[in-house]
Amino acid sequence: MDIYEEKCKIRFADIDCSDTLTAGAVFEYFQEAAIHHAEILGVGRDAMNKRGAVWVLSRLSVFINRRPRFGEEVMVRSWPRGPNRLFAIRDYDIRGESQEPMVRGRSAWLIIDLDRRRPLRPQELTQALPRNEGIDALPGPAGGNEAPPQLAGVFGKDALVMTRTVRYSDIDYNGHMNNTRYIQWIQDGMESGVLENARQMRIDINYLSEARFNEKIVLFVGNCENVCADAGGSPSRTSASFAIEGRRAEGEAVFRAELRCGL
Repeated sequence: MDIYEEKCKIRFADIDCSDTLTAGAVFEYFQEAAIHHAEILGVGRDAMNKRGAVWVLSRLSVFINRRPRFGEEVMVRSWPRGPNRLFAIRDYDIRGESQEPMVRGRSAWLIIDLDRRRPLRPQELTQALPRNEGIDALPGPAGGNEAPPQLAGVFGKDALVMTRTVRYSDIDYNGHMNNTRYIQWIQDGMESGVLENARQMRIDINYLSEARFNEKIVLFVGNCENVCADAGGSPSRTSASFAIEGRRAEGEAVFRAELRCGL
């Protein structure tokens, strides 16, 4: 199966007071689609465990052109795109009745050797997978997890928003914080009305280090214009732009993200 497809209805638990899908829920939909497709392709959790390896999400970019409404039936799709250096690339979209993508995404995954805790080259594993050349969810090359240069200097003394502790509900099967929980933390760091009033959104997140149970993460949010380095897939009219970074107490960055909201 080159492209995985899964029908679903937008659930009440996945919307905010705008009656439309949240960015956090989008990340959850994409995560589930990737997991299900990996199982079908023979590179799922059990198969990777036998190899002594695990998939680790390194970067995810999502452009929400239109937010699906509560009860709307949508098709979530996902497909592999082949390797890029140490990364295996996977694309996504969400479509409604018109078959035009409402949400589009691209992710970069690392294959980590469980014993050495080091990345493996993905070519051996991905060469048997469909490459889906030319089927682009987002335009432009798929990158790795380089820190966007626009984040430099945007966090002033007033940028500290909150300190969060990684708890049981944040932890996934691999024993560290689930990638979707970072987005939920980012949502919690936004001022009231910013996300509810956004009709379009662009989110780019780099996962830089594992966060584990009981760790304290300090969240910084700074206003930042033109934060999205990738020109492909951004709100047509930007209402607010933010740079976000989560750090351990000693200052080590756990994740970096950019958020652009559109009217």
